[in-house]
Amino acid sequence: MSPNHQSSNEKRFRPLATAGHVLIALAFLQCVCSGKVTGFSPPLPSKVIFPPGSLRGKHSGRHQLRLMKGSSVDHDQSDSKDSKNVLKIYREYATRLWNETNPLARQRIAKDKAAAAVRQVEHIMIGEEYVAFSEEAEEARQQLLDACQNMLKVMDRNPDIDLSIENQISVNETAAVVETSSNNMAPAKAKPRRSILFGAAMGLVVACWVFSGNYIFTGLFTLMTILGQLEYYRMVMSTGIYPARRISIVGACSMFLTALFAPNLHQICLPMFGMYAMIWFLTMRKEVTTISEIATTFTGMFYLGYIPSFWVRTRLIGSDRAPTRLAPIMAPFLNMLGTKADKLPHFIPKAVHLPITTGAIFIFWTWLCLAFSDVGAYFVGRKFGKTKLGEIAPAAGATSPNKSVEGVIGGCTVSALLGIAGAWVQKWPYWWFVGAIHGIIIGLLGLVGDLTASMLKRNAGLKDFGDLIPEHGGILDRVDSFVFTAPYSWLMCAYIIPLLKQFALARGVLPV
Repeated sequence: MSPNHQSSNEKRFRPLATAGHVLIALAFLQCVCSGKVTGFSPPLPSKVIFPPGSLRGKHSGRHQLRLMKGSSVDHDQSDSKDSKNVLKIYREYATRLWNETNPLARQRIAKDKAAAAVRQVEHIMIGEEYVAFSEEAEEARQQLLDACQNMLKVMDRNPDIDLSIENQISVNETAAVVETSSNNMAPAKAKPRRSILFGAAMGLVVACWVFSGNYIFTGLFTLMTILGQLEYYRMVMSTGIYPARRISIVGACSMFLTALFAPNLHQICLPMFGMYAMIWFLTMRKEVTTISEIATTFTGMFYLGYIPSFWVRTRLIGSDRAPTRLAPIMAPFLNMLGTKADKLPHFIPKAVHLPITTGAIFIFWTWLCLAFSDVGAYFVGRKFGKTKLGEIAPAAGATSPNKSVEGVIGGCTVSALLGIAGAWVQKWPYWWFVGAIHGIIIGLLGLVGDLTASMLKRNAGLKDFGDLIPEHGGILDRVDSFVFTAPYSWLMCAYIIPLLKQFALARGVLPV
């Protein structure tokens, strides 16, 4: 089994999990049809209702009050415990990734690669094909063998990494860096029910996240970027390349924050931090930096910082939007949410219930297209796939041998249908045509992102970027298809749709 291949059971249920979490997200369609409501807010704690006669005696009322208060306290404690668990998981995973990309891990990887190279030279020199060499060659060969043996003895006797410090990095952590490809031979345990439920829960979280407000949306995106950057650089360092990790992570985070607070300066972040990286390479490194180290540093900032930060700029578009077609249907429910948002305590930031923007609605429908395009591609490719993608694109086929042309067509078709539905809801001009084109482009760009991530993993000999999400891999394994769609989505929402509306108004054509 190759490193990028998954077990048949795991591949069978991943698209079902994706469908599950997107179906849950459809339950939040009230967010895409908002009119005047400020947005989504967490519901207030529910009260406990006791059946008649369940509490008796002269202290029943007081006892009931105590139970209600206790239930509320238990509810708050449960929420607090869940939030602490989430923070603990994030902190532990980020710490582990940071340890696996720190200088100690780099020294260990370099030492392992050097030892492997010395052993390979020793193995070649011992081969029988060297027996017929001349005496001078035999003498040189014996000297080389002695040098290899001495080097291995010195490396084993005097490790470069202090054991007291080295023990801070567990065996499992270093195995994830150096021996990930060998672990891929173990069969994966399929847990379809858990996978589908987890995907549904993820869809619920994502739907709330999209409509949570500009600050929360950007903050969570930034936290995900930190993990994604560390996963990427751990993968890069496992191949023996050591980029400027800290500068790239800080630069990527700054791109998201600049996109939120100073969008006009957003495009200057990448060249500025690229310049900082080059200054660091020239002044802080003891040896000449290689082309691979420079390239992977810039790729990390561009691929996982600059490009996805356009989702934040898209989220900011159109705070004075017009109601969508579904607004009259969902108005009572949205008004109830707005009333609860107004009753939130004063110490809760207003970012919790910022207005839902046109960009947020656009993101919601675009992400639906992306999620279901993957589902459609899987089922159509499984049922009708006969033409391998490698027949028309050899590199893409080598990257992902199981993808078929029929699967790509099926994914784009599903994405186009959802694009038409989203265009109708959002009242785009020529919605039946523009929505279809938009869905097809989103499906193709999502495929590009998926193949790009697979190409990186295949080159590094990895199955997944990480192991944060059970049965789903790391952060990058879940968001790879969302990367290259971000700039196009911003361009579409900020310029193309407004231009089409102006053109339609000039011609007297209104959305039907």
